Parts: sequence; C-alpha cells; structure tokens
Amino acid sequence: MSRPSLKKRLLLPLVATGVTSLAWVLLYVLRPIVYAQYTAGQGVPVVYKHVNDAVLAALCIALVFVFVRLANELIFTFAFRWRKGYEAPNLLRNVFSIVAYTTLFVVIIPKFYPGIQLGALFTTSAIFGVILGLALQDTLGNFFAGVSLHADKPFQVGDVVTVGKFTGVVESIAWRAVKIRTFTNHMVIVSNSSVARESIEVCPRDNLNARIVTFNAPYTDSPAKTINVVREAVRKAENVSPKLTPVVRIKNLNESGVEYEIKYWLEDYVRHNDTDALVRQRVWYAFQRAKLQFASPTLTVEIERRTGSSSVPANNNGVAERLKAVDIFAPLSEEEIGKLACAAASHVYAPGETVIHTGDEGSSMFVVHRGRVEVRVGDNGDLRTVAQLREGDFFGEMALLTGEPRAADIVAADETEVIEVGHEAMKLLFDDNRELVESLGEIVAERRTGLAAHAAAGKSVQEETAGVLASIKRFFRL
Repeated sequence: MSRPSLKKRLLLPLVATGVTSLAWVLLYVLRPIVYAQYTAGQGVPVVYKHVNDAVLAALCIALVFVFVRLANELIFTFAFRWRKGYEAPNLLRNVFSIVAYTTLFVVIIPKFYPGIQLGALFTTSAIFGVILGLALQDTLGNFFAGVSLHADKPFQVGDVVTVGKFTGVVESIAWRAVKIRTFTNHMVIVSNSSVARESIEVCPRDNLNARIVTFNAPYTDSPAKTINVVREAVRKAENVSPKLTPVVRIKNLNESGVEYEIKYWLEDYVRHNDTDALVRQRVWYAFQRAKLQFASPTLTVEIERRTGSSSVPANNNGVAERLKAVDIFAPLSEEEIGKLACAAASHVYAPGETVIHTGDEGSSMFVVHRGRVEVRVGDNGDLRTVAQLREGDFFGEMALLTGEPRAADIVAADETEVIEVGHEAMKLLFDDNRELVESLGEIVAERRTGLAAHAAAGKSVQEETAGVLASIKRFFRL
C-alpha cells in the first residue's frame, strides 16, 4: 500500500474523530455553565433543553460514525492486512459497520431520549423485515451465500477459478455476486448463491499450480534422450517455477508414435495460456537442435523418405563461406576450411534461449550464422548486457582452443542459428599442420589483449601470446 493511500485512509478518520470529540466535550462542559446563569425561580427553558439534547445526540452520532470508520480502517486495512497478507473483503467490512452502528445506536439513543421505546420499534421493524425478506429472498440468499463464502474462504481476489463453464481471475467478492474476468477479457458476474451451489476449481495466486502439455514423437527416437532434451528446454522457460523440476513422461503409445506429457509448475497461473505456448515453442526448437522429430502418420513419413533425404550438406548452407570470414580462421587454407565446415554443427535457438552459461565447461566455439545474440555478465547478482553479436561474429574461441570455462552468458535476442566448431575438428587440423597453432595463438592473443584494454568491467590484462600458445598445445596435447 502506498504512503498517499495510507494518509488518506487513516488521517481523515483521525482528524474527524478529534474534531467531533472536541465539539462534543465543549458542549457537554458548557451546558452546566449556561444552566447556572438562570435563576432558581426562572428555571431552564424547555426549548433550550431539547435543542441542547438534540445537538449532543447529533454530535454523538457523528462521533459514532467517525469512530466506526476509524475502527474499520485500523482493523481491516492494517491489522487484517498485516496478519493475513491481503486486503479484507468489502462484505466483511460492511457487516462489521452495520453491527457497530446498530449496537451504538441502541446504546446512545436511550441516554438522550429515555421516553423512546426501542422494543416497540424493533417489533415493528421485525414484522416489516419478514415482509421485506419474503420479497427479497433471492437477494438475501445471495447475501448469506456471500457471508458463507467469506467464512469458508475458498478463494480470494486474484485467484484463478472455474465456476461452471466460466474460468478467469476473481476481481471482487461483493454482497450479491462474484466478478470474474475471463482470459478473453470478458467480465462475468456470478451470483453468490450460484457459486455456493457449484463445484469450484481454484488455482490460488500464491500457490505453485501445475500445467500439462502433450506432444508426440516417433518410435525411432530414444525416450531417454527425448525426455532429457524436453525437460532441459522447459526448465528454463519464463514463468516456469525453478522450485520444482518439470516432469516429462510417456503418457501413451499411439499408432503413429509415442505420446509424452510435460508437467510443470507456474509462478503466475494467470499467464498459463502464454506459458503453454512458450513451452511448446521451446520444445520445437529443442527438437531441431537435437535432431529429433515429431510423430506424424506413417504414410506421410514414408512419402517423405521416398522424396529423398532432408539433410543438406553443410557447404550448401554457406557454412564454409561463413567460417572463411572469421578472422581467427584466416590462416586456414580452402581445404582446411572445407574440412572444418563438414565437421561443424548448426543449431537454432528461440528468442530468449541461452546458448552458453557462465562457468560451463566447453570445448567448442560458435559463429553467428543468422540472427543476433546478447553477451551478458554478472553485475551484483544480476545479468547485464554488455554487447551484441550479429551475423559473422563469434564467441567461445578460448573454450575451443584452451578449454577455459565460459566467461559470459550468451542469449539469443532473435531466432538465431549458430555454427558450432568442435574440439575434434580442430585437433585433426592441428595434427596435419602444426604451424596453425602458432598463427591461431597470435591472433587469439591479440584479440584478448584488445578486449582487456577496452573492457568496461575493469578486468585484469589477459595472458600474453606465449601463454596462449602454451594453453593451446596443452589442451590439444601437441
């Protein structure tokens, strides 16, 4: 709750209570003084007594009003919120106010007007209440159903509920009805009596609620590999809770393939539709990188096989041309570039997916073939973007050449395709041409020295050329 809201909700009742109490005390103290001015024979005028009693009664009623308002704010705005962690329902506030007003009215009125018979008044009111109750039985039914809902507390404002055929977020719980905003942004008003009769499915806002998404894979793909790939892809998706590891398991064995289900838990269940879509997207990209397939009718698979292989040689995708443009590969010949391109692997990442993590072990480097990635480093516990790499840029060369752990997080900013050059491919080139070690070592050392000189984070100066060469030779056992 913001500070301005606290002042408005507490300061005004306090000031009103003080002013009303002061006025009542002054009038009550001045009354004997005014009475004393009249002579014993004259007496106090009857009109003055009635006016004085009426003013005192009015001030008492005003004092009751502001006092109940103040008590309402103190109990339900502050004490209730501090104890429960959320705002008290309006229905509970209103019931408290009605009971307090009625009780204080019964106590105060006889003090100023002893002749009034409240018993007869309540008897007449009871008869009138019976007549009114018969005429408003549906409304009263909704009211008492609302009281029951507040007593049982099956859901709160902000929870996702399903009542009958309606599913949405609870926006308010009032005297007559519950307001639910559906996920198509429609407002549904369900009467309290209907809510009390229906079976209610509740997804509390402070609870880890689970979702299940299914997909199909062919029988030719390993279930162990499929489960591991999907679990890792879903685990890092936005709004998927890191407190519980997603569960990927086989649901059924169908005619066309294996049916899997993904069970994961959400931090914010209100966004479950968007998260379901994101999970399906992450599964698709993970399948592309792992060379897995989705199940399709057998006839369609056979037709695709007869039309020829779907694999395309790496050179046809421009991998050799892309590697030739990378400066650290400048010393390589055309033949060596071709061998490196044939051994390279291509991976596709969705926007927001992490390509490598800081501190991970690795023995390969990456070249951005299509798209854009962000370089992120730790900054007081948070990740800060320090650079963007576009088509033709590369990263991870020290892990490829020396085996050093990854120095930063690389995250795809767009749908990005990267070319991965592995340790084994470089070792074959070094075995055939030992002079490449010297050439690549000098280029990498110059690059590291330049980065250290311009680094904004104030890192220490990187190793010199001799140290880089020693690390490369030791890593490749040359």
